[in-house]
Amino acid sequence: MGMMINFEQVKKKLIFNKKKSLNYLNKRVFLKNSVKKNFFKLDKDYLSNLHVKKKIKDTFKPNLFQLTFLHKLILKFKRTTILELGVGWSTHVMSAALIENKIKYIKDIENLRFSNSFEIHSVDNYKKYIIKTKNILRGEQKKIVKFHYSKVDTTVYKKRICTEYRFLPHINPDLIFIDGPSQYGTIGKVNNLSTGHPDYAPMSCDLLKIEPYLRPGTFVVIDGRTLNVLFLKNFLFRNWDYFFYKEIDFHILFLNVPTLGKLNIKQLKFYNLS
Repeated sequence: MGMMINFEQVKKKLIFNKKKSLNYLNKRVFLKNSVKKNFFKLDKDYLSNLHVKKKIKDTFKPNLFQLTFLHKLILKFKRTTILELGVGWSTHVMSAALIENKIKYIKDIENLRFSNSFEIHSVDNYKKYIIKTKNILRGEQKKIVKFHYSKVDTTVYKKRICTEYRFLPHINPDLIFIDGPSQYGTIGKVNNLSTGHPDYAPMSCDLLKIEPYLRPGTFVVIDGRTLNVLFLKNFLFRNWDYFFYKEIDFHILFLNVPTLGKLNIKQLKFYNLS
């Protein structure tokens, strides 16, 4: 059996602190400029039942502390390949962080068997949000972000009604960010039920389908969606460490299983995880 990772040490590197987040922000010019242009905000507004019923999405600007956390995680643990479910300002921030990693580490990963290195594959079932996100990307960001449009079906996973994207990119990510799909916009019903009811919640099963292929040290970050997190934790079969950052409403899943061999050990050393 291979080694396991000390998750407590991992958490210490990702402790959330508003003051430190602001200091981190001030060192990143593109983030500072985004704040000045009023793209990002400091405080998070939670969706009320009225907003959910009206399916309002554009009312709320992205949360600065969440985006700073994602940026920091990508740099701290040298992420190379990102799967994003649900496009938006996170695409902008994560691609900027990934470009920093590409500049620093592109030679270091030559023999580590990282396919699709320094790419973000972003999936969404709304073409209009894909177009809006494309329009905020600049330069190198446009080269490394791969957008995928996919419809979302109502389906069943082990007798539980949930949703699934029809299309997932053929990659093996080391970071998965889940902020989609919306509970609305799904196709079909099962037993006359779907997630498209204001008293229901998003309930995707996409992570469960690719779990067997993920490498030790993979992060999954889920924005809110607490009921969906409980659903996933119930059916994930490998060993996942879990932590909830209440201040920013982020759920963190960390794949902590025995290493797969010599190459995987080298990969974990590159990630600063061994």
